[in-house]
Amino acid sequence: MNGEDDSMDNDKPQQDKVGMMDVVKSVFAAMFGVQSDKNRQRDFQQASMVPYIVVGFVFVVVFVLGLMGLVSLITPN
Repeated sequence: MNGEDDSMDNDKPQQDKVGMMDVVKSVFAAMFGVQSDKNRQRDFQQASMVPYIVVGFVFVVVFVLGLMGLVSLITPN
């Protein structure tokens, strides 16, 4: 029985672990409102929200700078 419990305990952290690419995909999908319920639940089960905040902040900064650059190209000086 202990062998079965150990294998079950070892599988759970691996399933809950998300990579940086998963965080980026989740933030990108959430920004546009197309996040799936399965991914949303997986994200809310994570131990730390810091990676999501950092990626979200970087995404917003890049988005705003991109819009500023686009507007400066379109409008005359």
